[in-house]
Amino acid sequence: MIKNDGVTLIELLIVVSIIGILAVALGFSFQGWMGNYRIESQTKNIYADLMDARTRAMTRNRMYFVQLNTANYSVYEDTDDDAEFDPGAGDDDPLPEFTNPKTIQYNLGRTGDVGFDTRGLAWEYTAAATRIEASITIPMTLPAGATPDYDCIVVDQTRVRMGKMSGVSCGVK
Repeated sequence: MIKNDGVTLIELLIVVSIIGILAVALGFSFQGWMGNYRIESQTKNIYADLMDARTRAMTRNRMYFVQLNTANYSVYEDTDDDAEFDPGAGDDDPLPEFTNPKTIQYNLGRTGDVGFDTRGLAWEYTAAATRIEASITIPMTLPAGATPDYDCIVVDQTRVRMGKMSGVSCGVK
């Protein structure tokens, strides 16, 4: 009778190669998941800051502005109560947490200024000091292969919502 107390070298190599293949596959899956998580996290942070500006406008009875640039954004309070966004004139102050604009990892597909009046209504502010009450879509620039659940924000006059880009429109969820 033959006694088998150990494993052969071939069995050991097969087990090690299977574990290696699984580790590589899980590593690629984890990297994709983390990329999607970062995009969703950034989208949720911008959404939270927009909602915070809207809430502050209503509770403090002042206008608030969100200045969107490609790679960063800031939130300002209208400290001179003139209902105009003019941060260069020194009379609209950034909130303390936005003294330096918040840098974002995935660039915004839109630049411009969003304002919230004392009733919490949103509007777009143009360079010609014109208020436009329109739906504003803020998409994220995504890396190739990224498929996050949330990658855009829509600011309507009365609502701020997150969604997923489908073509050129943001399908809010």
